[in-house]
Amino acid sequence: MQLNTYLSFNGDCRQAFEFYLKTLGGKIHALMPFGDNPGCESLSAEEREKIMHGCYELDGFFLMGTDATSQYPYQGVNGAHVALTLGDADIARRVFEAFADGGNVQMPLQETFWAKAYGIVTDRFGVPWMINCVEHVGCVETDQAA
Repeated sequence: MQLNTYLSFNGDCRQAFEFYLKTLGGKIHALMPFGDNPGCESLSAEEREKIMHGCYELDGFFLMGTDATSQYPYQGVNGAHVALTLGDADIARRVFEAFADGGNVQMPLQETFWAKAYGIVTDRFGVPWMINCVEHVGCVETDQAA
């Protein structure tokens, strides 16, 4: 089994994934326009250029996405964040600043009781991120986990 995040974009999925690649590294596996796929012949020329499926990989984790169309309008990303955990505070600061450029900072990057640096930012593509810099990258386990 695998658990991935799939995002909806407002016509800028390609630009977002290229920005993530430039900012974080990783690899883009797919940026498939609607127009390259069967069943999309009735879409407008503009919508045929939008991304039907994008797949970006970072260290074995996948972020996937699609552009909204007139049939399925953009609703924004609500009630969720993409959590990015790093082990180096300087890299966390660089990434946070890149995401904040043209975006919206909800919580400035700062030291917390659990992290060397933590902040919340929505990038210029409307994706909310939690940037977390901790000594040991990974999920913290507790006795309360089911």
